[in-house]
Amino acid sequence: MLRATTLIRKAAVRADAVVDRVALDHAARQALPKTLTGQSGLGFTPALAKAATLEDGDALRLEDGRLVLVEAAPESLLEVRATNPARLLRLAWQLGGSHVPAEIAAEVLYVPASAAELVRGQGCTASPVTRAFKPEREAHDHSQCGHDHGHAHAHDHGHSHDHAHDHAHNHDHGHSHADHGHSHDHTHDHGHVHGPDCKHDH
Repeated sequence: MLRATTLIRKAAVRADAVVDRVALDHAARQALPKTLTGQSGLGFTPALAKAATLEDGDALRLEDGRLVLVEAAPESLLEVRATNPARLLRLAWQLGGSHVPAEIAAEVLYVPASAAELVRGQGCTASPVTRAFKPEREAHDHSQCGHDHGHAHAHDHGHSHDHAHDHAHNHDHGHSHADHGHSHDHTHDHGHVHGPDCKHDH
């Protein structure tokens, strides 16, 4: 069976290379099944090098270069509304804190049916609907951002350390010069040749 080895994001999908399409719900787009069959009957095995969440409009590239388009399949959801926009905002905050996926529109939220209790707790109204679920993308780049931040932090720390070291060295040299000012020649030689010993005695 053919293998799909590469994920192509929506912006880079070439329409002329698409030979089939698969409709997947949100759960299946997060964790691909072991085998998939396109709407035109093309069977293949997902074999991506790294796990990734697929979005509506992305494509899977087969080993022979052809593409299979990914579509968001209709699923059972709750359409959540509120008379007060602040209630929707609070609910969105609660959903994020509970790691519940949510699709956010101007005056409505779409959430999984399993979030019904949380919705009622915020005083919002929910109506069952069947539609494609395209929740807000989780912070997939957050780990990368965190890595970059950590790298920058380590670099800054090393720079600060070197600066402090240089400052201490200059201070010791100046201090030695002041203490032995009565012998200028001795101070000059001592600061440059025996600087480490002087620092140790001090």
